[in-house]
Amino acid sequence: MRIPLPPVPLDPEVVTRAHEYAAGHRTPAEPRDAATVVLLREGRGDVPGPEVYLLRRQTSMAFAAGMAVFPGGGVDPRDFDAELSRDAWAGPSPADWAVRLGVDEHLALALVCAAVRETFEESGVLLAGPSTDEVVADTTGDDWEADRVALESRELAFTAFLARRGLVVRTDLLGLWDAWTTPVFEPRRFRTWFFVAALPEGQRTRDVSRESSSVVWLPAATAVAQAEADELAMMPPTYLTCLDVAAQDGPAAALAEAATREVAMFTPTVEPLDDERWTMSMPDRMRPVVAARRGAS
Repeated sequence: MRIPLPPVPLDPEVVTRAHEYAAGHRTPAEPRDAATVVLLREGRGDVPGPEVYLLRRQTSMAFAAGMAVFPGGGVDPRDFDAELSRDAWAGPSPADWAVRLGVDEHLALALVCAAVRETFEESGVLLAGPSTDEVVADTTGDDWEADRVALESRELAFTAFLARRGLVVRTDLLGLWDAWTTPVFEPRRFRTWFFVAALPEGQRTRDVSRESSSVVWLPAATAVAQAEADELAMMPPTYLTCLDVAAQDGPAAALAEAATREVAMFTPTVEPLDDERWTMSMPDRMRPVVAARRGAS
């Protein structure tokens, strides 16, 4: 079975288009700010490392159609709501998150809210609670589902949802993992910050997102193997994140690792693979990880 481990040769048409953008002959689309959450739980089988929650996007979607992705999406303008009460925020302040994310405080607040909101919209998991040290125990009731649908359809603003239910955003349950911008030659582009979070005790994921055709919990290492075997379609950031997370002992270890990271936004470019072919670049820190993976395969 073919194992398309990176670096993977790119289609010549993609390489030509990339060079046209690099030469200034084309104008790249402006990327939209987004957040995605690698939802983790302890492994339940013989495969070491944590399990990750993946959604397979509908093949009709304009972006990443048919791909396995983590819960996430673009920032809603209402995620910028400055009226979010400080009493409704637990963990690092927006100012602290701004430093970690490398953005201003206004956008930092929006990105963290988008991460929590999108996770709830696409998995039913809510990283919020009635106080700074509690998490909602169960979000499977009809009333929760009605709110989730209203958030997903943008009929309800996230801040209004929090205020109405008297909830506190548990930003302390999030860890910052990575940051990627879609290559300049793509027509739809996102500037995405990757967070990690452990599945809260008592909560469970649900197949609820309109954007996904199926969902699955997989050991991160199994997700990597399935991607390499062409059994699971993934974009490079998703594959590399699964490979990165698979090295952790579990959710707690991943969150501890996230606390030590200095994250810089990475935009892939094309680079020579050999004398004739080109491939997509990756963060330098992932090159030895991928090289070791290739050597072990």
